[in-house]
Amino acid sequence: MAQSYDVIVIGSGPGGYIAAIRAAQLGLKTAIVEREHLAGICSNWGCIPTKALLRSAEIFHYAQHPGDYGIKVEGSVTPDLKAIVARSRGIAQRMNGGVGFLMKKNKVDIIWGEAKVTKPGEIVVSKTTKAIQQPQAPVPKNVLPEGTYTAKHIVIATGARPRALPGIEPDGKLIWTYFEAMKPEEMPKSLLVMGSGAIGIEFASFYRTLGVDVTVVEVMKSVMPVEDVEISALAKKQFEKQGMKIHLEAKVAKVEKGANSITAHVEMKDGKIEKITADRMISAVGVQANIENIGLEAIGVKTDRGFIAIDGYGKTNVPGIYAIGDVAGPPMLAHKAEHEAVICIEKIAGLPNVHPMDKSKIPGCTYCHPQVASVGLTEAKAKEQGRDIRVGRFTFAGNGKAVALGEDQGMVKTIFDKKTGELLGAHMVGAEVTEMIQGFVVAMNLETTEEELMHTIFPHPTISETMKESVLDAYGRALNA
Repeated sequence: MAQSYDVIVIGSGPGGYIAAIRAAQLGLKTAIVEREHLAGICSNWGCIPTKALLRSAEIFHYAQHPGDYGIKVEGSVTPDLKAIVARSRGIAQRMNGGVGFLMKKNKVDIIWGEAKVTKPGEIVVSKTTKAIQQPQAPVPKNVLPEGTYTAKHIVIATGARPRALPGIEPDGKLIWTYFEAMKPEEMPKSLLVMGSGAIGIEFASFYRTLGVDVTVVEVMKSVMPVEDVEISALAKKQFEKQGMKIHLEAKVAKVEKGANSITAHVEMKDGKIEKITADRMISAVGVQANIENIGLEAIGVKTDRGFIAIDGYGKTNVPGIYAIGDVAGPPMLAHKAEHEAVICIEKIAGLPNVHPMDKSKIPGCTYCHPQVASVGLTEAKAKEQGRDIRVGRFTFAGNGKAVALGEDQGMVKTIFDKKTGELLGAHMVGAEVTEMIQGFVVAMNLETTEEELMHTIFPHPTISETMKESVLDAYGRALNA
């Protein structure tokens, strides 16, 4: 007889493991199925280990410029690639083991293998046949075996994988995805990055800081195209000042492979083809959902543009089947997946006052140097919607803490509805802005007005004071500009 649960979650990434924990907290008998590694891509190959790499690059950057801070360092400072990668992988393993601990703590059963939904309320788990990478920590002890399992509610949280362009598919040697870029065996002398979204620009920033000759090719009109164009322009200026080469409105038409290098035929804005040779290339042209081979077609689950179609609570068109996270559509962000998981499970459990997620209030962060963070409408989007707006700007050059830190290149931009004072969007570039954006997210969630923000006391000296000054500037009241 098949073992039965209230909730079975397929996939243990940020959305999956949070869904399992919340279900267990609410008294639901829960199991989670994982084929590869606990904690998913985010903790093993994405969000966390990339930040470890970027932290190493940041330390190296400061060590290269000690004189800027009145420090003398004897001898040269060089990066130890093996140690940098080992530190990153060790952190990934720690996060992996942490999720295993959380499953045990919350009494969530782990089923190891590949799951397929055979009918509503039933899955069959088979032995993993093809894993992208080996688990970063040993498979937890006392996991349940392959077989048939039943559940009243099945939550699909299978995530996404790197998208490949036809004819320019990653090969793991010369053309990398983020998997290979995260653990290079040796440092390339030159690197071509195709795509300047968060993944592409973070790796471009990491490798450039460590001394690699980096070229970025982006098909859109600005780097990090989802960001406000003014913020993107400031970031681009800093990237180029660091020595990064950036080609906008350009695309890689084809790639020729050599013995230990690639030559990309790049179609520029004017239609001319420029050949760019580099030791390695990173393909960072987005991700696609893992919707294949999990039984969706057989049970009639609807998909939309490659993602599982859901309502505001994670429900699919098939009763008892839910989807959350990257597999359920953009934005492809871990924090979106986590919040979506909580909403889905609380709705399943019948909790009152469960509200659908407001995607307009999901912050986005890019951990390049300088950092970029944003929430809400860009200036262009607000105008497209016909909004009558006020825009405030404040540069880090007018902030004492930023100047003291040697981080005076940055800006905060805020966008308000002129009639109501509603904060429509906030966009930031500069040091530590990924830690500051949540202040604007909280303000938007609480429907805070410009007047309330103006009367909020920000501590001095902090970089966060630039947030208040930007609000003041939108109403002609900036004090330090």
